Amino acid sequence: MVRSLAALAVGLTLIAASAAPNAPAAAGPVTFLPGSEGMGDPYYPLQGNGGYDVGHYDLRLRFDPDDHSVDATTTITATAVQNLSRFNLDFSGPQISGVLVNGAQASYHRDGQELVITPPNGLLSGSTFTVAVSYAGAPKAVSDATGEQGWLRTEDGVYVASQPDGARSWFPANDSPADKATFSFRISAPEDLAVLANGEHTGTDSADDDGYRTVHWEMKQPMAPYLATLAIGHFVVNEGTVGGMPNVTAYDPSLADESKDLHDFTAKAVAWETGLFGPYPFSSTGGIADGDGSVTALETQGRPVYSGGPSDDLEIVHELAHQWFGDSVGVRSWRDIWLNEGFATYAEWLYQEQHGGPSAKEIFDEHYRKTGGFWHLKTGDPGQAHMFDENAVYLRGAMTVQALRTKIGDKVFFPLLKTWAQQNRHGTATTADFVSLAEKLSGQNLRPFFDAWLYQAAKPRV
Repeated sequence: MVRSLAALAVGLTLIAASAAPNAPAAAGPVTFLPGSEGMGDPYYPLQGNGGYDVGHYDLRLRFDPDDHSVDATTTITATAVQNLSRFNLDFSGPQISGVLVNGAQASYHRDGQELVITPPNGLLSGSTFTVAVSYAGAPKAVSDATGEQGWLRTEDGVYVASQPDGARSWFPANDSPADKATFSFRISAPEDLAVLANGEHTGTDSADDDGYRTVHWEMKQPMAPYLATLAIGHFVVNEGTVGGMPNVTAYDPSLADESKDLHDFTAKAVAWETGLFGPYPFSSTGGIADGDGSVTALETQGRPVYSGGPSDDLEIVHELAHQWFGDSVGVRSWRDIWLNEGFATYAEWLYQEQHGGPSAKEIFDEHYRKTGGFWHLKTGDPGQAHMFDENAVYLRGAMTVQALRTKIGDKVFFPLLKTWAQQNRHGTATTADFVSLAEKLSGQNLRPFFDAWLYQAAKPRV
């Protein structure tokens, strides 16, 4: 986990009881302050909240496919990093019926995407606390300049793809990539529907009198909320192993042609990438092919989702490369999104290079010849509206990685990839962290190089 930002503003004060005569001086007043609204991300300033650090999410949800509604309780275990008088969660989901903090009723109100919670007593810095939020209704996707995200309906159920701001559509969270936590899922649905989520399947309860059964999944490694997924529907599920760990894939029967290689190629890609990037960072892998009419994919942790099915093998390579670059090594700020997309795109180039296709340098040269608008954004700071720009972030991000390879040589470059993944495993990092590591391993001053490739809206010289 990553520590949250310190909170701002004023709060309430509890005065310590007076000390007995001649006793040592009593401690001063204990001041409790509200946690901050948002964590100051330059692209999503309201995302996440200050004053606490989440350790675990327990999601218990009953899904009704007739109206796509849920009856749910999310329980969060967190640690206060300041004396808290109140704190916020990110939540845009259905109507709330109650909030408990440490088992006691808490007052709350909603303010846009913020759920503001005031516990009956202040929470001391360093103390662990729980907050349970119960809610019911039909979740709706979040929509912004990057598109629809979060809770996405299908004809027979739902799938979840929340990057960058959609987790709040279906569960209350400290919805920042900087605050990772473990997750447990207890999902109830009609027994004729399959239920998949992140991590490992740990059990299925017998169906109740209404024909609903509860399926249990656990993600035991820290995960950013936007990477949590859930898929409910009629699926063909395949189970196997790769490297001794479970490989669980599933596809909607309507996507059988598009998904015919999903299971076997997932295993192949994970094995290949493990050789390049080091040990796979999670305890299971897989993929889910579903669809709401869109054609896209997201690197949901341990089990990517492919809306419309994988477009080709390289898309699977891309999403699985994210398990190292984006999921295990997460960005602390969305401004550094190139660290995710540039590295995953470069994995596609390396796969082609090592499997009879063009070399990464040949692909680089093809894109380097482009002119005009291809160079008009900054790869290292494209802006919120352009954070998923194909040219600036994906292609030029990968070009930055290839240009670095050329500059420092393969003998340094490939160990750099493994060291980066291992050093920041299950954590978060920044572009500055990557530059520092590349300089350390290469013995070169690389700041002018990265400035030219990441922070200039112009074609760098080679």
